[in-house]
Order: sequence, then C-alpha cells, then structure tokens
Amino acid sequence: MSSETRSYPRRATTDAGEIQFRLMSQADETAVLDFAQKLPVHDLLFLPRDISEPKVLAAWIKEIERGAITSLLAVRADRVVGCGTLVRDPLSWSPHVGEIRNVVASDVRGQGVGRVLSQEIFALALGAGLEKLVVQMTVDQTGAIAIFEGLGFKAEALLRDHVKDKAGKKHDIVVLGHNVAQVRAQMEAYGLPGAVAS
Repeated sequence: MSSETRSYPRRATTDAGEIQFRLMSQADETAVLDFAQKLPVHDLLFLPRDISEPKVLAAWIKEIERGAITSLLAVRADRVVGCGTLVRDPLSWSPHVGEIRNVVASDVRGQGVGRVLSQEIFALALGAGLEKLVVQMTVDQTGAIAIFEGLGFKAEALLRDHVKDKAGKKHDIVVLGHNVAQVRAQMEAYGLPGAVAS
C-alpha cells in the first residue's frame, strides 16, 4: 500500500509535547515490542492479535514489507508512544475496505496523541483510494470511540463477548464504519480534492 498523498516523517505539537510520526519498518521491531509489552492488557484488545508477542510482531513486520499493512509510529523523545495501522486485503471479498487499528501509551493519553494519530491514519486511508473504513474496540474505550466519531465514523455493530482477554474475561466489541467514498465525493463537490494531502 502506498502513502503517496502523505510524506513522512512529519511532526505535530500535542499536549504531550512534539510528536514525530513516521512509517514503521523492520528497524523499529525492538522499539515497538518494548512499547507493546508496556501496554495494559486491556489495550491490546484493540488489536486482533497480541503484538506484545515477538512472533506476532515479526509477522506484522512481514505484512508491512509485503505492502498489506501501513503502520505509523508516534515517537516522542526517541520512544514509541503510539502506533496506528491501516490494514487491507486486496485479495479478499472486501478489497475496498480498510481497517484502522490504533493504540497509544498510557502516559500520553488524553493529550492529543491518539487524535493526531487517528487523523494521520485516516488521511492515509483517503489517499489509498479505499471506499470504506472500519475500526473496532471494546465498548468501554469511550475516548477512542469519540475520536473516531469526530472523524465521521458511526456505530455499525455490537459483537457481544467477542474477545477474551488473557485472564479469560469476555468483552463486547463495537464496530464503527466510515463511508470514505462519500466523503471523497463531498470534498470534490466542494472543490477540495487535495485537502487531505497536506
């Protein structure tokens, strides 16, 4: 997947300080593993696989190299404090759909890092020509839900007892969707087709 409409690295000022956003590569494996292993277990439920496991992270890197996944890292003072991922499968029944997966370190939550990371991944998805985006998370992740609703996502499904954490407790998942093709058409109607490329 290409990121031709966005150039990286790019910087943003948040309440947590200056954050650099850059594309993740194999060279980041150790730093991302350190980030993932410090996440609260509940936060890992944002993701379909446990990225705190080295073999899962290695497979993730291979998917990035293959071009099936684009991942952005949020870095503050040479430490990964967030990761956003855009996943799509051009060989599936839904090649027009992308899934966004975001997770942010506990110590920078509520300081704008997750919001900017979500906006960056959303802009990448718009530039990738996807028609629809989905994101899923546990229903108690109200801050993340609010961020995505602010980007125009709407609840599409509630999946009861859909994920089980390491302690065996089941959690409900909410699936939010966004019709990107409709947004793109509206932007073009207003003469703003390049607005997300800045």
